[in-house]
Amino acid sequence: MPRKKTAAARLNHPHSSIPREPSERDAFVDQFLSTVCDTSRRSILELLAGPNDKDPSVLYERRSGEIAEALGLSSPTISEHLHQLADLHLVTARKQGTAVYYRLSDHLLVQAFLDLLQTLDRQYQKQLS
Repeated sequence: MPRKKTAAARLNHPHSSIPREPSERDAFVDQFLSTVCDTSRRSILELLAGPNDKDPSVLYERRSGEIAEALGLSSPTISEHLHQLADLHLVTARKQGTAVYYRLSDHLLVQAFLDLLQTLDRQYQKQLS
Protein backbone atom coordinates (compact mmCIF):
# COMPACT_ATOMS: atom_id res chain seq x y z
CA MET A 1 0.00 0.00 0.00
CA PRO A 2 1.49 3.43 -0.92
CA ARG A 3 2.35 5.71 1.99
CA LYS A 4 0.64 9.08 2.29
CA LYS A 5 2.84 12.12 1.96
CA THR A 6 3.13 14.31 5.01
CA ALA A 7 2.09 17.95 4.81
CA ALA A 8 5.76 18.98 4.96
CA ALA A 9 6.63 16.65 2.07
CA ARG A 10 3.76 18.04 -0.02
CA LEU A 11 4.80 21.64 0.70
CA ASN A 12 8.42 20.94 -0.23
CA HIS A 13 7.43 19.43 -3.55
CA PRO A 14 9.12 21.41 -6.37
CA HIS A 15 5.77 22.07 -8.07
CA SER A 16 4.05 23.40 -4.94
CA SER A 17 2.62 26.90 -5.31
CA ILE A 18 3.14 27.66 -1.61
CA PRO A 19 6.45 29.46 -1.00
CA ARG A 20 8.61 27.76 1.60
CA GLU A 21 10.75 29.37 4.20
CA PRO A 22 14.21 28.00 5.01
CA SER A 23 14.04 24.81 7.07
CA GLU A 24 16.02 26.51 9.88
CA ARG A 25 13.26 29.11 10.21
CA ASP A 26 10.62 26.38 10.28
CA ALA A 27 12.59 24.58 12.99
CA PHE A 28 12.78 27.79 15.05
CA VAL A 29 9.04 28.44 14.71
CA ASP A 30 8.24 24.84 15.64
CA GLN A 31 10.52 25.00 18.68
CA PHE A 32 9.07 28.37 19.74
CA LEU A 33 5.47 27.17 19.48
CA SER A 34 6.24 23.87 21.18
CA THR A 35 7.94 25.71 24.05
CA VAL A 36 5.42 28.50 24.63
CA CYS A 37 2.35 26.31 24.20
CA ASP A 38 3.16 24.51 27.44
CA THR A 39 0.76 25.90 30.06
CA SER A 40 3.44 26.39 32.72
CA ARG A 41 5.87 28.17 30.40
CA ARG A 42 3.05 30.32 29.05
CA SER A 43 2.17 31.26 32.64
CA ILE A 44 5.80 32.17 33.33
CA LEU A 45 5.86 34.50 30.31
CA GLU A 46 2.59 36.12 31.39
CA LEU A 47 3.93 36.55 34.92
CA LEU A 48 7.19 38.09 33.72
CA ALA A 49 5.33 40.43 31.37
CA GLY A 50 4.25 41.99 34.65
CA PRO A 51 2.19 45.10 35.17
CA ASN A 52 4.16 47.03 32.52
CA ASP A 53 3.50 44.61 29.65
CA LYS A 54 2.95 47.48 27.19
CA ASP A 55 6.17 49.33 28.10
CA PRO A 56 9.26 47.19 27.44
CA SER A 57 11.54 49.96 28.70
CA VAL A 58 10.44 49.17 32.27
CA LEU A 59 12.17 45.97 33.36
CA TYR A 60 10.10 43.64 35.50
CA GLU A 61 11.86 40.69 37.07
CA ARG A 62 11.09 37.94 39.56
CA ARG A 63 13.19 35.48 41.52
CA SER A 64 12.78 31.87 40.46
CA GLY A 65 11.36 31.05 43.91
CA GLU A 66 8.73 33.77 43.51
CA ILE A 67 7.78 32.35 40.12
CA ALA A 68 7.50 28.84 41.59
CA GLU A 69 5.34 30.09 44.45
CA ALA A 70 3.09 32.18 42.21
CA LEU A 71 2.45 29.21 39.91
CA GLY A 72 2.31 26.54 42.59
CA LEU A 73 5.14 24.52 41.06
CA SER A 74 8.34 23.13 42.54
CA SER A 75 11.62 24.98 42.16
CA PRO A 76 13.20 22.22 40.01
CA THR A 77 10.18 22.28 37.67
CA ILE A 78 10.34 26.06 37.33
CA SER A 79 14.08 25.86 36.78
CA GLU A 80 13.59 23.46 33.85
CA HIS A 81 10.89 25.66 32.31
CA LEU A 82 13.05 28.78 32.69
CA HIS A 83 15.96 26.95 31.09
CA GLN A 84 13.83 26.11 28.05
CA LEU A 85 12.63 29.71 27.77
CA ALA A 86 16.21 30.95 28.10
CA ASP A 87 17.32 28.58 25.31
CA LEU A 88 14.95 30.49 23.01
CA HIS A 89 16.26 33.82 24.35
CA LEU A 90 12.80 34.71 25.69
CA VAL A 91 14.05 35.21 29.25
CA THR A 92 17.36 36.20 30.73
CA ALA A 93 18.77 35.67 34.21
CA ARG A 94 20.63 38.00 36.54
CA LYS A 95 22.34 36.70 39.65
CA GLN A 96 22.49 38.83 42.79
CA GLY A 97 24.10 37.05 45.70
CA THR A 98 22.37 33.70 45.97
CA ALA A 99 19.20 34.88 44.23
CA VAL A 100 18.61 34.53 40.50
CA TYR A 101 16.25 37.04 38.90
CA TYR A 102 14.50 36.42 35.60
CA ARG A 103 13.02 38.88 33.15
CA LEU A 104 11.87 38.91 29.55
CA SER A 105 14.68 39.37 27.07
CA ASP A 106 12.62 39.52 23.88
CA HIS A 107 9.72 41.64 25.02
CA LEU A 108 8.42 42.28 21.50
CA LEU A 109 8.15 38.59 20.65
CA VAL A 110 6.55 37.77 23.99
CA GLN A 111 4.10 40.68 23.59
CA ALA A 112 3.11 39.39 20.14
CA PHE A 113 2.49 35.98 21.71
CA LEU A 114 0.45 37.52 24.55
CA ASP A 115 -1.59 39.46 21.99
CA LEU A 116 -2.27 36.16 20.22
CA LEU A 117 -3.42 34.65 23.53
CA GLN A 118 -5.85 37.56 24.07
CA THR A 119 -7.24 37.08 20.58
CA LEU A 120 -7.63 33.35 21.17
CA ASP A 121 -9.38 34.07 24.47
CA ARG A 122 -11.86 36.40 22.73
CA GLN A 123 -12.52 33.71 20.10
CA TYR A 124 -13.03 31.13 22.85
CA GLN A 125 -15.47 33.42 24.67
CA LYS A 126 -17.45 33.91 21.43
CA GLN A 127 -17.74 30.16 21.03
CA LEU A 128 -19.14 29.87 24.55
CA SER A 129 -21.96 32.32 23.86
